[in-house]
Amino acid sequence: MSLKSLLSKPFAWYAVRQMKKWMADPLGTQMDTFHYLLKSAAGTFFGREHRFKTLQTHSDFISSVPVRDYEGFINYIEKITHGEKDVLWPGLPLYFAKTSGTTSGVKYIPLTKESMPFHIQAARNALLCYIYETGNTSFVDGKMIFLQGTPVMDKKGVIPAGRLSGIVAHYVPRYLQRNRMPSWNINCIEDWETKVNAIADETLKEDMRLISGIPSWVLMYFDILLAKTGKKTIAEIFPQFSLFVHGGVNYEPYRVKFEKTISRKIDSVETYPASEGFIAFQDSQKEEGLLLQLNSGMFYEFIPADEFFSENPKRIWLKDVELGVNYALVMNTNAGLWGYSIGDTVKFVSKNPYRIQVTGRLTHYTSAFGEHVIAGEVESALREACAAENVRVTEFHVAPQISPSGGGLPYHEWFIEFDKKPNDPERFALKIDSALQEKNLYYSDLIKGRVLQRLKITSVRKNGFIDYMKSIGKLGGQNKAQRLANDRAVADILALFFE
Repeated sequence: MSLKSLLSKPFAWYAVRQMKKWMADPLGTQMDTFHYLLKSAAGTFFGREHRFKTLQTHSDFISSVPVRDYEGFINYIEKITHGEKDVLWPGLPLYFAKTSGTTSGVKYIPLTKESMPFHIQAARNALLCYIYETGNTSFVDGKMIFLQGTPVMDKKGVIPAGRLSGIVAHYVPRYLQRNRMPSWNINCIEDWETKVNAIADETLKEDMRLISGIPSWVLMYFDILLAKTGKKTIAEIFPQFSLFVHGGVNYEPYRVKFEKTISRKIDSVETYPASEGFIAFQDSQKEEGLLLQLNSGMFYEFIPADEFFSENPKRIWLKDVELGVNYALVMNTNAGLWGYSIGDTVKFVSKNPYRIQVTGRLTHYTSAFGEHVIAGEVESALREACAAENVRVTEFHVAPQISPSGGGLPYHEWFIEFDKKPNDPERFALKIDSALQEKNLYYSDLIKGRVLQRLKITSVRKNGFIDYMKSIGKLGGQNKAQRLANDRAVADILALFFE
């Protein structure tokens, strides 16, 4: 055991002890953050415009600051790009994090000298919590790889801009530099396929013990490794690989394939980083959910997801949340976002401490017929059917089929790329449909009322989703395939990749 490994345990103990201080008073911590944010930004353009100096309570804040998405911030972002200071937060941001938008194309999310350290701290604490609980420090002595976007940046006006994962690469602590892979030059490769091939070549003979990335792209890396070596499992290539750190999408639909590809179960740590802030991470291997980061310069608000698009939705803070309710997440941050709808939906699975699950996206759902089926329901139904039928799925997408070409009732069409196909496809589809009806009463009512027929599965060929992502220019990095849609924009492109 190395000195680094030995020191990691007291370091983990200290970090968790510090966390427990704010965990012991979560509401007080959030209210202190609320007042700190208002006081800090009172003199900014936004703060003066919204009377921050006069706001005392959350009710005051609601009356003065409306909920906005990115489109509502574009005018402020434009002021910043032209070099105007003190717009959303004192001074100028250090960076813009570039992320995919919906109606606005690329979004530019500010990162400030106050917000940036919390991105690093939360990532570090996720690993330290794992060490504290399990006592496993073996991964510290080997190599760690982070499949991420390029650290090369351009500029948006006067502000350096790049992918969040690439920006974070500039802040890797010195004590991890020797362990960290890929090398800087390879990490700077722009083309994803070229980059992953180069990473595979560079890491083939290394002692990889921790691997981190979005599950779909890590599986792509694994497939390349297996093809290059002729090995049957990742455990043969990396025998001491013991920890997978992931985020971006739900890992559960991938878990069975991961464990088969590796050839054994390994521990995993889920994280919830966003350009807007590092929101939560899995702090326990034993407890459900992700620990909401309450002392990281972010004040959270929540709107019941089924009310979000109504005229006067309920807007609450941590004090009033309930377990099991699907909420739209709204953020106020020390990077200068105010009443900002991140577009994600979450539900609380614990209030002592406050732990959440990410349930989906406000705009990524299937509700062409009023059913409002969300990602959490779809992923859970698929997971149950896969377990019952011994099926493995690589990726999937769900879209409504409103006007079937052969006539008949409309239905949900599931585009699935299988790693292991069902012996009886019709029975497998029925299992998914039945599980989904149990989870969503609106969907069940539509089936039973013969408004919809049961779902149908369209099989996508091997690597079809990778080819689809490549075709739309979003292969690799932090990009993720959209799993649910309320139209057939994705489905019509996936038609090119049928089996």
